Amino acid sequence: MSKVRLTGHIMIPPQCLAIVLEHLSLHLALTRAEPGCLKFIVNQDENEPCKLLVEEAFIDSAAFEAHQSRTQNSAWYEITKDFDRHYRIINED
Repeated sequence: MSKVRLTGHIMIPPQCLAIVLEHLSLHLALTRAEPGCLKFIVNQDENEPCKLLVEEAFIDSAAFEAHQSRTQNSAWYEITKDFDRHYRIINED
């Protein structure tokens, strides 16, 4: 069983930043409460406020896939689905 880590960022259009930040705390809370979530951090880049830096870690690929599935049916996904994401997913032993 290998841990899954995701790192990267999501670019938010300036006109959408307020609504995204409004929904971020619920997205963080729901994700952190998921079984198998080891780490879930989303922060604004200090130099680019429309760039959200993302760090995730899940106990295994099943937990990561469950997270992906849950978010597909969330308000967060509806708000952010068309935004540019730049992620790297790593499976660790």
